[in-house]
Order: sequence, then C-alpha cells, then structure tokens
Amino acid sequence: MESLMNSAEEQQPSSPPGNSWSKQEEINKNETPKCVGGFVLVHAGAGYHSESKAKEYKHVCKRACQRAVDRLKAGALAAEAVAAALVELEDSPFTNAGMGSNLNLSGEIECDASIMDGKSLHYGAVGAISGIKNPVLVANRLLSEAQKGKLSAGRIPPCFLVGRGAHDWAVGHGIPPCPSEKMATKFSLSAYKRNKRKMALAEKMDTGHNHAKKRRQSSETENGSGCLDTVGAVVVDSEGNVAAAVSSGGLAMKHPGRVGQAAHYGCGCWAENAFNNPYSTAVSTSGCGEHLIRTMLARECSAALQSEDAHKALLEAMQNKFISSPFLAAEDRVLGGVIVLRCCRCVESPPSQNIQGILVEFLWSHTTESMCVGYMSAQDSKAKTHISRLPPGTVPGQCLAIEGGVCRLSVAE
Repeated sequence: MESLMNSAEEQQPSSPPGNSWSKQEEINKNETPKCVGGFVLVHAGAGYHSESKAKEYKHVCKRACQRAVDRLKAGALAAEAVAAALVELEDSPFTNAGMGSNLNLSGEIECDASIMDGKSLHYGAVGAISGIKNPVLVANRLLSEAQKGKLSAGRIPPCFLVGRGAHDWAVGHGIPPCPSEKMATKFSLSAYKRNKRKMALAEKMDTGHNHAKKRRQSSETENGSGCLDTVGAVVVDSEGNVAAAVSSGGLAMKHPGRVGQAAHYGCGCWAENAFNNPYSTAVSTSGCGEHLIRTMLARECSAALQSEDAHKALLEAMQNKFISSPFLAAEDRVLGGVIVLRCCRCVESPPSQNIQGILVEFLWSHTTESMCVGYMSAQDSKAKTHISRLPPGTVPGQCLAIEGGVCRLSVAE
C-alpha cells in the first residue's frame, strides 16, 4: 500500500488562503499492485486526543479496521464491512458512541447513527435512541429492510427512526436491548457529574444577560473540540462498491431528544458508487453536529471529490463549504472533521485479462485540535493508525489539517 504518514516538515506551499495546513505524498506509479479484497478507513473522532490516551484510541482504530477486513476477506460487501467496523468502535469505552457515550442533561444516553450503501444508495438512521448497545446495527437493519421493498398494504418502509419508536423497532427486529445504566462507564459518569457541578456553579455566578452568557460559555467549554469524538468508517469492497457509516453519543449535556449530524441524511455520512460519475465516493464526518448539519458537509465533500485533484478538492471544500460557509458566518469556531475515500477502475501494468485494478485515494481533514484515524487493506497484516494534529500556534475552528494516501487494489476476476 502506498500511504501518506506525513512529517511535520512537509508543508505544502501552494495551499489556498484561509489558514489551511496541507500535506500530501506523490503516488508511486511504479509500485506493483499488492492489495486484494478491499480497503477500510476509520476514525475515532475529530476533537482532542490526549497523549495519555493515544494508545487506546489507536488500538480501537486497529481493531475496527481488522474487523472490517475480516468481513471483506469472507466475501462481505462494503455495507456489511463498514457496519462491522462501527460495532468495534461503538464497543470501546474510549469513544463517544455506543458504550461510554456522553450523558445528556437528564443523565441518560441517547445515540445517533447512520449508514449508507453506495451500490443501492439506500440509507438507514436512528436518532436519540436509548437502550441499544450498537445503534449502527439498527441503522443497518433499517437499510437492509428498505432494500426488500414496500411493506404490507403498499406502505413505505422507514429509513430514519428516533427515540422510543426506534428502540421498539430494533427489539422487534431481533436486536437485543441493553439497559442504559450498563452503557455508561466510570469515565462518562464522572464527566457527567463534573459537568453538572460546573453548570450549577455557572448558574450561581450571575443573572440576566450575564447569566445567559455564562451558561453559553460553559456549554461551549464542555462541548469544545475535546468532546467531539463521533466515530465513523468508509469502505470499498473487492467489487468496487463503497459504503459509509457514523455513530455518536452526541454532545455532553445535550438537551434530551437532540439529534446530531450522525443521523441526518447527507450530514453524517455519504456513499455513492460511480454510476455516471468518474469516481465512487464515501465520506464520514465528526465534530459539532449543528455545524455539520447546517453545511451538509458529508454530501458536499462527496460532490467535491469528483474533481480531478482529490487533495485540492477536499481542501477547498473544507475551507469554502465549512470554515467559510455563509451558513456558519456567526460562529467564532467551526469544528469538524471528515474521512473520505474515492476509487475508480484502473488499468494494471502490464495489462491482464484476469486482473482488474481499483485505485483508492483516501484522505482525512479536520478543524479540531486532532483526529485519530486508522486504515487497512485486505492485503495488509495489520492496520496503520495516526493521530493528526493541527500545527502549534494555530486556532482550532479557524484553520484545518489535511492528510491522506493512495492504495491500489488488484482484484482477480
């Protein structure tokens, strides 16, 4: 696999204006194709990843990649593999998804998740769902049920369910419930108690206009770039199909019933096979849900990736469609991150009637302090992981980082 694990010195001088930081490595066109069976790229969130927990974040990304690759090697299509990766990410107590998710104002866990299949273009999502250990499994089941066609009496099957209705539908379709108290961890409970104390203190400090301002500042602190650790994955299988998924416990101390970008169509994830376009694309986002919803960032990035230069296209999309978006003009800091891949059929050298190549370009970009990613092809013995960070002295939410790599898949016909 050809990959880009960039050094701090590789500053790209030709970056567009707007406080952007960009790094990329040239494709080695002479390397013999060596990847077979598919490719996965995952993220453990765009936010802040402390050095003390870096090992845990990287480890869960490795496990998620391995889980997806195991499914790809077993012949699974992209949608099944991407769901498998998300289950691993949701099960980790270190991520804000599934187990260990942030608690809301009422001290409860409500999760959002969605998945999109690039082959069928079907999508499934759940919002503010409680009592389900792996929300992505419900989203995936909604997707698969929708692919079966209409229900009795010609009813349209749902693609997006929320709250109690989502929980009951999941249980009715064989997904076991999990008591919410078992989904909370020592870390999430201690964070909730700490946040409650901070909110109580802020409310005592002032009244009137200043009171509202203090509460707003407290909320911004608790939900700053350190808490935006939604998880996600993008996959391409051996047939060239793409899929994307995303899962989140939402903002800490959010209002009960709040639904973030992880469940919204075109905001949390996007996947679309090439069809009449040059490339198949898959995107998964992370960050402040309200910012990602108002910009529909997943779909915007997917559309941008049809340009010839993927690196330049993503850089411009993050700058123009996100940081400088007119929909977020009133925001001081625009916090978010994306992982993307695009792929196309390519000619092997030397040509062979029995071998068809797939060229995969994968990238990640974020405006938060850091973003943890992992990636792996079916040919690799283990996944590679990386915690991308903004350069020292830059301001989160006002500048961005972008990195990535290239993989050539050789698929036997």
